Amino acid sequence: MIQSDQEVKVTQERVSYLLDLLAQLRSSTRPEELALVAGGYRAEVERMQREMLDYLTQPAGTAAKAD
Repeated sequence: MIQSDQEVKVTQERVSYLLDLLAQLRSSTRPEELALVAGGYRAEVERMQREMLDYLTQPAGTAAKAD
């Protein structure tokens, strides 16, 4: 769970890294294997994006709620 602006920044950097990795996989992996190879990375990107959105849509100064 993201609890600070600094954690948002780090998470954004990690999402960017994983998206770059997915772009590389897309061009270097056989089409029939892409879904298997990329699935875990996609799920992680989606999870981190949800966490960032949950944090960024809360008023400043409020603690994020646990899921």
